[in-house]
Amino acid sequence: MLFLEPVFPAGEQQQPAAKDSPMTQERTNSTGASVTVTTAPTGPLGAYIVSVDGVDAGRVDFLDPPGRTDERIVFHTEVDEQFAGRGLAGLLLREVLADISCRNLILVPVCPLFGRHLKKHGDEYRAGGGLFRLPTPADF
Repeated sequence: MLFLEPVFPAGEQQQPAAKDSPMTQERTNSTGASVTVTTAPTGPLGAYIVSVDGVDAGRVDFLDPPGRTDERIVFHTEVDEQFAGRGLAGLLLREVLADISCRNLILVPVCPLFGRHLKKHGDEYRAGGGLFRLPTPADF
């Protein structure tokens, strides 16, 4: 089972971030390597990028729909084959869910990875403060 709620150091509370503000999180993957997850917003399209020891290893692509300031459509996830088996897809998924929740955005999971995860753990994500809705044909 994946951890769904953001974790903050004792005594710290995370303030909601602006929708287009950058995010950087330092983590360690299952092999002990240094991992960084950042956002790369470029207008309505953007990506969360996971890097291992400074090398881009994977990404989650998203769209902030024009005219909708409260939603983020996640439509693609990939991890480079050379980084397979290190738990990066799960780490990236957790960081994206935490970031979207922290920004008080509604997640629209067009990406099959996110859709499967929320189908299984959606109640837990909502209980942790996350919001999502199922995609409609207009989201594709």
